[in-house]
Amino acid sequence: MNLTIHIDAGHEALPDDLDARTRTLRDELDELDLQSLTLARSPGAAPAGTKSAEAITLGALAITVLPSVLPRLMEFIQAWSLRGQGRSVKIKANIGERSIEVEYSPGTSEAALKDLIETLTSTLAVPR
Repeated sequence: MNLTIHIDAGHEALPDDLDARTRTLRDELDELDLQSLTLARSPGAAPAGTKSAEAITLGALAITVLPSVLPRLMEFIQAWSLRGQGRSVKIKANIGERSIEVEYSPGTSEAALKDLIETLTSTLAVPR
């Protein structure tokens, strides 16, 4: 399952702050059993004057995860979002041609989190 996680730190957050939060989250997620975890890349070339040949999408992580690890990932994101003021996370998941986009905000109940995980896994399940 391919996920893109977009961090929303609020409209008052500076780009450097958002980048730092994204990189911190990436470092913390690195301890989970994820298949891959990188800063999400923007399509096209990097803006003129930058040092990299590739541009990253500010506040976004690209993750590949097995469906069995998804509940742990979602629980981690819930705990992470509760640690800071105004943090919300948008998750876009893809399997083949199927995709779903959901938003997770702090204060989401345990039942809502379970529903979110079920929605992600069932919507993206491979038909038989």
